[in-house]
Amino acid sequence: MSKRERGGIKASRHGKASPAGDKSRQKKAAEQREAKGAAPKAQARNPFLRGARINPRVIDGTETVVQLVEGTFQAYNSGRLREACSLFSEKMLKPDVTVGLTLTGALTPAGLGMSAIIPLIEAGFVDWIVSTGANLYHDTHFGLGLAMHRGTATASDTVLREQGVVRIYDIFFDYDVLLSTDAFFRKILRSPEFQRSMSSAEFHWLCGKYIAAREQALGIGNKSLLSAAWTCGVPVYTSSPGDSSIGMNVAALQLEGYGLVVDPSRDVNETAALVLHAKRAGGRSAIVVMGGGSPKNFALQTEPQIQEVLGIDETGHDYFLQVTDARPDTGGLSGATPAEAVSWGKIDPDRLPDAVVCYLDSTIALPVLTSYALAKRKPRKLKRLYDKRGAMMKRLVEEFRKANR
Repeated sequence: MSKRERGGIKASRHGKASPAGDKSRQKKAAEQREAKGAAPKAQARNPFLRGARINPRVIDGTETVVQLVEGTFQAYNSGRLREACSLFSEKMLKPDVTVGLTLTGALTPAGLGMSAIIPLIEAGFVDWIVSTGANLYHDTHFGLGLAMHRGTATASDTVLREQGVVRIYDIFFDYDVLLSTDAFFRKILRSPEFQRSMSSAEFHWLCGKYIAAREQALGIGNKSLLSAAWTCGVPVYTSSPGDSSIGMNVAALQLEGYGLVVDPSRDVNETAALVLHAKRAGGRSAIVVMGGGSPKNFALQTEPQIQEVLGIDETGHDYFLQVTDARPDTGGLSGATPAEAVSWGKIDPDRLPDAVVCYLDSTIALPVLTSYALAKRKPRKLKRLYDKRGAMMKRLVEEFRKANR
């Protein structure tokens, strides 16, 4: 059968005509155009060619972060970071969107609490946080006026130990930084207001109050994200209260007979109430994930808690942005994609286009994302969700009882 008898056009896998056409004719047509100096034939109707043409801005040293991102981040993970900046600034930061931020990896020791997270909190760009305890512990060093130093990853750890220096990759600090921070926590945790069961948000709010007082006494300004969260009414949760030096000091005080208990069940219900409140108030919910791990799941599991466990009708988070260096094919939580999260009810399937994953180092992505957002958006009114926890929990309990009559 000749090509003409087959219609003279290549059939696609769906049995329909494909614009690919006859290769021999295409080749001859291209040669004829070239001989005449004519422009190539445009393929305006091709749906795969509707993206912006790659025609980057020339980097000359005068560009702003916005110009750099929008003008030169064209493809690969720079392209994903451009999409992340756009998603965060244009959609997540609308007034009716409640933004949750999760923190994994040693971000605060690298100074990202001061450089990026505090500005996001103060601008109203982050409404609630789930963090590893380690990030909050190391964040406290700065609020106490303790020093972290640039170092090198190639130093001998045996020599560092002998010299009383602790290393986090290429960050060095004196061993006394740990001892001083531990002493601070043990001192404040013996206070009467801590001697009860509470959520980790209540716990960190009280810690933030004491850290803010220390910053003021030292005259060092705002250095701690816990202090900033206390000031701005941003609830800060940790998904594993015992997995940090803060939790270790809580455990030590329990041996002394003190009554502090950080109750993870309260956290599960409070965070679910927070997300339900965002939706029922006519708004939307967004999650920004730096890294992955337990904080990522803790923030995302709010929707399965609402739907699967409590039996309340809901659809999933509206916006999702993750920065990770983890691969999805190993089955690890940090690499789990938003598409996979749809199957759990964590992400609204109708909102998958509003989900971006950057396979990138958070210490690069977070400063760029912060600078871009602050340049593109005016500060939002603080939602002060910490102050609304009682009302949000009341709504959750009411809907739970109604759904389970």
